[in-house]
Amino acid sequence: MSLKTERMEMTIQREISRILQFELKNPNLGFCTITDVRCTNDLSQAKVYVTFLGKQGRNDAGMRVLNQSKGFIRSQVAKKIKIRKMPELIFVQDTSLEQGNKIENILKEIEK
Repeated sequence: MSLKTERMEMTIQREISRILQFELKNPNLGFCTITDVRCTNDLSQAKVYVTFLGKQGRNDAGMRVLNQSKGFIRSQVAKKIKIRKMPELIFVQDTSLEQGNKIENILKEIEK
């Protein structure tokens, strides 16, 4: 991965986090964290990995809010970042924390 892509990913992550915290006023979003952003090599798409605090029902509601607000978030990020073409945002629920907990529980069971 190139340095330009990595820098773009970090910038997009920081700006989306700021927008979700201060500008997006939707109570259905709940508490969410942007864990990672992965851009394609041509910077046409950016997968934004999101985790939510709470149960699966709140997670689903939060994902709906993010997908409905995708255009607003993209336009706000584009205003902050000087780039010729802003990548399309694809929000993905990050389940790595849950998988890590599951593996940890399995290892504890084996230990016993």
